[in-house]
Amino acid sequence: MSGSHSIADGGLLREAALMLGVALVFVTAFRRLGLGATLGYIVAGVLIGPSVLGLFRDPEAILQVSEIGIALLLFIVGLELQPSRLWRLRNDIFGLGLAQVLVCGFALAALLYFSLDFTIEASLAIGLPLALSSTAQVLPMLRSENELNTPQGERAFSILLFQDLAIVPLITLLAAMSRVAPDPSAPTGWKLALYTVLAVIGLVAFGRIVLNPLFRLIGRLGERELFVVAGLFTVIGAAALMRQFSLSTALGAFVAGVVLAESPYRHELESDVEPFRSILLGLFFLSVGMLLDLRLISQRPLMVIGLAAAVILIKTILLTGLSRAFRCSWTRSFRLGLLLSQAGEFGFVLFAQATSALLITSTAASLFTAVVTISMAATPFLMRITDWLERREVSAEGLDGPELSPETSAIVVGYGRFGQTVAQMMMAKGIGVTLIDKKPGQIELAGEFGTKVYYGDGLRIDLLRTAGAETAKVIAFCNDNEGGELNRDAVKAVLKTFPQASVMVRAFDRRHLIELDGLDLSFAERELFESAVAMGRAALKASGVDRGEIERVDREYRMRDCERLERQSESGDLKAGWETSFSPDRPLPGEEAPVAS
Repeated sequence: MSGSHSIADGGLLREAALMLGVALVFVTAFRRLGLGATLGYIVAGVLIGPSVLGLFRDPEAILQVSEIGIALLLFIVGLELQPSRLWRLRNDIFGLGLAQVLVCGFALAALLYFSLDFTIEASLAIGLPLALSSTAQVLPMLRSENELNTPQGERAFSILLFQDLAIVPLITLLAAMSRVAPDPSAPTGWKLALYTVLAVIGLVAFGRIVLNPLFRLIGRLGERELFVVAGLFTVIGAAALMRQFSLSTALGAFVAGVVLAESPYRHELESDVEPFRSILLGLFFLSVGMLLDLRLISQRPLMVIGLAAAVILIKTILLTGLSRAFRCSWTRSFRLGLLLSQAGEFGFVLFAQATSALLITSTAASLFTAVVTISMAATPFLMRITDWLERREVSAEGLDGPELSPETSAIVVGYGRFGQTVAQMMMAKGIGVTLIDKKPGQIELAGEFGTKVYYGDGLRIDLLRTAGAETAKVIAFCNDNEGGELNRDAVKAVLKTFPQASVMVRAFDRRHLIELDGLDLSFAERELFESAVAMGRAALKASGVDRGEIERVDREYRMRDCERLERQSESGDLKAGWETSFSPDRPLPGEEAPVAS
């Protein structure tokens, strides 16, 4: 966007309207074609950028603003990751993530050194950034398909997080190889590392001391606008702090999100920040398309496309092998390799750094910017290969997917001991039910009893569509939520996509039920609640309590438990309402506390 335009003369408004209008057309068209929104944004950017229509002459300005979208994305991801879960992923982050950056980076540098006759310094300055994948592209794809909390999604996220951490040492390496006289005011490598540690510690301390109390105060005031302002302040403030020390802005936003992951207001924050994330991330991919130099590609089309293909091929092969070394199956390893095979947005930043350090020419930077963009544009097509592989895998195991199921009015996801009861009660009234489970052993066992269960991850929106969810009256999630995949975001996506269906959830425990609070669910109950109450009734009967008093205890316990649950949901404190629970010194009024024998 040209700096000469102002709101007063309408230039800025015209450019914004044009940019959003073209994006709307292309993203809608590419969505309908099944190619994804990212590719739509990139193609729209190419069309209105300097290479084609020339409607925008300064895409770098848009890129700088839209990079906030990446920070917002990492902030939202951080909100979904409690520190305990992040600690559980440490082996993938610092093991597989480190191996991926080093192995792929040096392999790509070697390719450039031997094939293009680059210097060692230039090869490293280009090869190492090409090893980084696109966080801005991969994470939205995983979230839209509800795969971020699956083992595969967590492994991809772990690698992306380490790549973000690797920005600091890569910038340090470029500064060390620089052919320009060092800037006395620029921080050295060890100072950057120290700044990173101090900034992270500072963000954590600020979050616990200031942010959490601040959001509690805003929650009591009940002002929605303050949540929006506070959420944006948190993200932009964390990013600004990291930028001040020449560190990764996305890392700062991610740390801020993790700090607030256990806040009772994290869902409110996420819903408030999400629209800004969507718009700014879209602008980011528009600017990526605008930066694509078609003239340069037309001069050397085979070279640019060949380099992009080489990057994709090398990263896929090496990441597949590394993932296999970390005890992942061949098929899942190959999917992970394809998912992260593209070069990423941080390449633009590092190429600019390498140019300033006189390690590469501006022409080389433009050439490899085109390589990065083409590799990102190829990702939606590569994901179609993974879908084909998944269908092949299911077919090889002799398991039918839900696309083969007849049209029914109910879908039951998870056919274990819980799902069997729900399904059989509906079958008792002649209601057609499509059964879905992702455990081959469970499917084979059900088949031995003559029950047809279809293979697949019932939380995936595309799979639910093939199962007939767009016309279903009931979608019942009866799976045990192992690994926490049945989270608020996944359920919200189902509710939004299939509004006509009554969505029901088997909640794992009280925490899970609190997480789902506020969603328009037709049913949500803790999986052991009713059976525990039934045993409590039986225990009272065996203790000689009469039937009428047992009913009174049952009613009172349910009422108090419901009240506790409401107070816990409102405050986010599991201790809220504890004084209403029964204990040896707090029996039901009208009854004396039992005397210990």
